[in-house]
Amino acid sequence: MAKVKYYYDSENLAYRKIKVRKRKKFGVIALFLIASALFGFLCFIVLLNTPYFETPKDRLQAREIDNLKLNFSILNKKMDQVDGVIEDIEDRDNNLYRVYFNTAAIPDSVRKSGFGDINRYKTLEGYDNSQLVINTTKRIDMLSKELAIQSKSLDIILDLAKAKNKLLAAIPAIQPVRNENLKQLASGFGYRTDPFTKARKMHKGMDFSANTGTPIYAAGDGVVSKADNTASGYGNHIVIKHGYGYETLYGHLSKYKVRAGQHVKRGDIIGYVGSTGRSEGPHLHYEVHKDGNVVNPLNFYYGNISAIEYVAISKLANQENQSLD
Repeated sequence: MAKVKYYYDSENLAYRKIKVRKRKKFGVIALFLIASALFGFLCFIVLLNTPYFETPKDRLQAREIDNLKLNFSILNKKMDQVDGVIEDIEDRDNNLYRVYFNTAAIPDSVRKSGFGDINRYKTLEGYDNSQLVINTTKRIDMLSKELAIQSKSLDIILDLAKAKNKLLAAIPAIQPVRNENLKQLASGFGYRTDPFTKARKMHKGMDFSANTGTPIYAAGDGVVSKADNTASGYGNHIVIKHGYGYETLYGHLSKYKVRAGQHVKRGDIIGYVGSTGRSEGPHLHYEVHKDGNVVNPLNFYYGNISAIEYVAISKLANQENQSLD
């Protein structure tokens, strides 16, 4: 039973019953209900923003984030494998392909260089998993750059391979006087006794003793740059430019069979043994130059002599005797 409330009427000096109007009663009830609804809504919003209460959408997003993290982890493992393959290719490129084609290796400072001071990843900053995304993107960019450099390197190797036959043909790879035509290998490369001054001096080539008129053969493909007697001491001589830094000289000839500007092939007869210039007797003085430096011709006789013949010639060439020029 509802409580009856009274108020004191001071004019009539009596207590009177308080009559509550129905409209006011409904207003109070309505106000209570609205306040309760607002309070409940605020509590709901607070709960939504706490980690203790997840909506189906939150759970779905959480699963998607976990899946993305797993995919990034798998991607990084695959990039580890790709990185290992690239390192193997780079190692073979530097230490096999480029060595074989006599080409300088690409340094790691070029292969592994960054992208300068530009912040390429600024748009990826500011997110919960920014570091994961940025690190993965950096790895992809570095792998892409290394692959681009390696691709260009292999293009160069391919061009060198196509030109390899020309290089092999240009190398002065045969003895310029055949063994059956030799009297002896008179003198080798290195310090020898000068036949005129008797002083010990550097002998820049090899002397092949043979009869006057013995054929002399081009040691490799090339172009005759000189066929004259203008160089002091060499008498009638021929110089062939083979390309790729190689050049050969044939001195003391009795006569020429080629002229300046003429193309020759390895094994072509270019002249004949003689004793012109500063010479003690009929022989061929033969020199090999690589990149402007004189080198030992003995290192190149692999095109027309056997291993046994090479050992015999090597023993004779390394004796410190008297040269013929």
